[in-house]
Amino acid sequence: MPTTKNDLGSMFRRDLFRLIVVLLAALLLGMNIKYLLNDGGLYPGGAQGLTIIIQRICQTYLGINIYYTPVNVLLNSIPVYIGYRYIGKKFTLFSMIMVFFNGVFVDILPDFSVTQDPLLIAVFGGIVNAVAITMCLKVDATSGGTDFISIFLSQKKGIDAFPYILVFNVVILTIAGILFGWDKALYSMIFQYVSTQALHILYRTYQQRTLFIITDMPDRVCSLIYATCGHGATLIDGEGSYAHKNKKIVYSIVSASDTRKLIPKIKEVDKNAFINSVRTEEIMGNFYMKPRD
Repeated sequence: MPTTKNDLGSMFRRDLFRLIVVLLAALLLGMNIKYLLNDGGLYPGGAQGLTIIIQRICQTYLGINIYYTPVNVLLNSIPVYIGYRYIGKKFTLFSMIMVFFNGVFVDILPDFSVTQDPLLIAVFGGIVNAVAITMCLKVDATSGGTDFISIFLSQKKGIDAFPYILVFNVVILTIAGILFGWDKALYSMIFQYVSTQALHILYRTYQQRTLFIITDMPDRVCSLIYATCGHGATLIDGEGSYAHKNKKIVYSIVSASDTRKLIPKIKEVDKNAFINSVRTEEIMGNFYMKPRD
């Protein structure tokens, strides 16, 4: 079917909105690095943290001040390839815009001190970091670095990769602790923990929930799951232990973000439905996720 002018206009408005959100997220992340993390001597994880470590190594041991942008762009080259090759071209383009302008804002923003209390910076900096990353993820982009790898593992393996990324970040911060002191590295670990936990609350697309639904209307519930989430379901025969009536159990795994819409709809279809929602740690096999563009 040929693309119409309305389709092109809608696509342009959607991409313009994505661009604005990505630039705002880049500014927010740049301010977080410039005004909180750098003042407190803390280190974010992933490519950003490694960039700051390289900057401080050059400054402390070589007496050379280098810009944030070129180092961060270089460190993101492999994750960008992963995104372009396996996730989506437009998705990668907007992520590259995020990475580049985040670096530009870090380099050009004027110096300004908010606080130098490392605990305040670890907590509130972690929250701000999670908000900026969530803004990107909501419009199909990332802040670069390990986010590419996290999404790749989530889409290809069905694994909630954020805890593994946290472990990787701890390794980076251990290197920072050896080189620049353990107090800042330990505060940086608090920053990473707060950021990861806040991100889990704010963005749930790559988490999955297992639903066990006992209902008298299994066909309608299955149709609802497919229409809402794009997933199928399995029907299991059951029997109530009190009345010994036959029941159908609908078993399905859906994205955690979809449960907010799905569960109220199920209750509308069958107000007597019993729903047990369990967090899914890992899945293998086919699990549909909306592809990135």
